[in-house]
Amino acid sequence: MINTTKRFDKSEMFWREAQQVLVEELKFLAETSRLTETPLSGKGQTKGGLGLETQELRCLETLKRKFKKDVGVSDRNLERPDNSNSPNSVNGWSNKSVVTEFILLGLSSSQELQLVLFLVFSVFYGAAVLGNILIILTVITDSHLHSPMYFLLRNLSFIDVCQVTFATPKMIADFLNEHKTITFQGCMSQIFFLHVFGGSEMVLLVAMAYDRYIAICRPLHYLTIMSRRVCAALVGVSWAIGILHSASHLAFTVDLPFCGPGPNKVDNFFCDLPLVIKLACLDTYVLEILMLTNSGLLSLICFLLLLVSYTVILATVHHQASGGMSKALSTLSAHITVVVLFFGPLIFIYIWPFESFPIDKFISVFFTVFTPFLNPMIYTLRNKDVKEAMKKLKNRMLF
Repeated sequence: MINTTKRFDKSEMFWREAQQVLVEELKFLAETSRLTETPLSGKGQTKGGLGLETQELRCLETLKRKFKKDVGVSDRNLERPDNSNSPNSVNGWSNKSVVTEFILLGLSSSQELQLVLFLVFSVFYGAAVLGNILIILTVITDSHLHSPMYFLLRNLSFIDVCQVTFATPKMIADFLNEHKTITFQGCMSQIFFLHVFGGSEMVLLVAMAYDRYIAICRPLHYLTIMSRRVCAALVGVSWAIGILHSASHLAFTVDLPFCGPGPNKVDNFFCDLPLVIKLACLDTYVLEILMLTNSGLLSLICFLLLLVSYTVILATVHHQASGGMSKALSTLSAHITVVVLFFGPLIFIYIWPFESFPIDKFISVFFTVFTPFLNPMIYTLRNKDVKEAMKKLKNRMLF
């Protein structure tokens, strides 16, 4: 069920309304002072025997109680937000009305299980980084792999190294810490890098599908179309789209008022954008729709382009060559497997965008750890050229 309960920017809203009412009340006090010939700030007595300063204080206390009840704020929220460049402020908000850090609940609260997870994820993280770096070095050092397909593969491995590194090392370190916290700036950085690497990889997978389309459907023009300049442009476009995609998310997230020191717990091992948005003390329904539209539109466009590309490739090979289907599957199986591993978790996320399930954490782990770990295995186990190049690299390093 989508939560449409209105949550207010309590401090700023209270101050605006209090100012308006206070102006009217001071006008009334000034008029009373004139009629009784008593200075507004003096110690004179009205006919009722109360000084105007006492009346003023009582009026303000009444206003304070009224707005606390109507708006639902505590005493610490009644100070006007500090929009100066004070070192105690974050994005112009006083540290009395924002959180400066978030608590990451992680994968488990069991101390025994966390020690096991520490060992498991240390192994997976090390294998993912070393595997992708090995592919990068193999492609660079072997002249037989200096082709457009392996140039794109090298960049995919670089993105995978970044993808597995933006949050996994902190997750591993947090398994040994009782208090798992992350600063506001660190949280925003995680959100930014997650969407940069995720968006870039989606577009790069489309570029790799285009490369396979040209190689199979137009082989005579392959080297002309997929020139070094075109390959560099495809990689540059993938990074540019990833950065723009992430910046559009961060633009409306970084200035959100996170009212502390209230609930600032993120139920994951990193700052996931949907979970962080829900912590803002205002109505987030529109922001959730914008976030879903932004990410969903990019994912849908890339997925449809991939689906169309591989369908056309398989159909073309099937009609032009005998045994074409088996040949096409042997050529494209690695690419198709990587696409399925990447977009599988995304499809699950966007089917139920506003619901939380226990499996959400597993999907986050799969997307950020297991996919970068599996990609090098898929390309090395199914690609004879890469395996032979790795053997040569191994012999060169040993001898």
